[in-house]
Amino acid sequence: MSKWVYAFGDGKAEGEAGMRNLLGGKGANLAEMSNLGLPVPPGLTITTEVCTYYYANKENYPSELKEQVDIALREVGYQAKGNFGDPEKPLLLSVRSGARVSMPGMMDTVLNLGLNAATAEGLARLTGDERFAYDSYRRFIQMYSDVVLGVDHAAFEEILDDEKDAKGVELDTDLSADDLKRIAGLYKARVQQELGKPFPEDVQEQLWGAIGAVFGSWRSPRANTYRRLNNIPEDWGTAVTVQAMVFGNRGETSATGVAFTRDPATGEKLLYGEFLINAQGEDVVAGIRTPSRSPRRCANGWASARPAWKKPCHAPTRNCVPSASSWNSTTATCRTWNSRCRKASCSCCRPAPASAPPKPR
Repeated sequence: MSKWVYAFGDGKAEGEAGMRNLLGGKGANLAEMSNLGLPVPPGLTITTEVCTYYYANKENYPSELKEQVDIALREVGYQAKGNFGDPEKPLLLSVRSGARVSMPGMMDTVLNLGLNAATAEGLARLTGDERFAYDSYRRFIQMYSDVVLGVDHAAFEEILDDEKDAKGVELDTDLSADDLKRIAGLYKARVQQELGKPFPEDVQEQLWGAIGAVFGSWRSPRANTYRRLNNIPEDWGTAVTVQAMVFGNRGETSATGVAFTRDPATGEKLLYGEFLINAQGEDVVAGIRTPSRSPRRCANGWASARPAWKKPCHAPTRNCVPSASSWNSTTATCRTWNSRCRKASCSCCRPAPASAPPKPR
């Protein structure tokens, strides 16, 4: 039987850094960081060979794939102390693309997957934080609807802006649990209005919808243009990484950010990064709030997390990635996890790759 899925987490992995053609850059480096004992949320990578199979077989998957994903997902749940779709201990997931070469912004990502009416209530009970649970839920509805269902994300931004105006607040973080719960309901109503069917409650439907969207984004117009401009063969395909969520939006002791082993503007050898407290990754990308700089450059109430930011700087540089590298991390209640590590380009020493047109909004 062919092996289509490679697991990682808890200090071990079925893959390693040299398998980027099969696992993609993201999957290979996550496997390597796991093997090095760095804190990496457990997950699984669906190989690039599945992407090739998918397009060669009229967008169908190998017959063994679902069973392999289910087995690996049970292990992810065991390590993360949750169960996918369980209202009492919900396991939430991120689903990301990962080609063998970086294609920033070209393909799709879904966060907080696994939330529905029951698991959102369960997450609120489990964490004792209703605001966090419904903040995660409204984020998921918006991102999944945009990426998987094709509902323009501007429709959700309009609802959010109207609610903030009605409350007289400027930032998402100023909204209460009741506000966010109401917004989640309005988001679902908009999906029903746009599509004539409800937002999916079944977590398996959510998962396979997201996996299909990632594979589909490999041949999206913007990805096709990017590959043509950067001489990336279409038959390379993309891997899909499914990973347990770590939440940067759990209050003032949580954050999301990106760090570099060089200053990306000057090439200076130092730990450089940006982070947002009480946020998730799309907040950094979208520019919703202005991020703070790395701890080495500012004192911004981040002292408790400084050792966690410094620790991963050394091992990846020596062992698994080039000397100029970057990684994404999320700090949840003062514990920092690494969700990606890759080769970085400094603007001072090499040209940036050609860019494809931005995704229409």
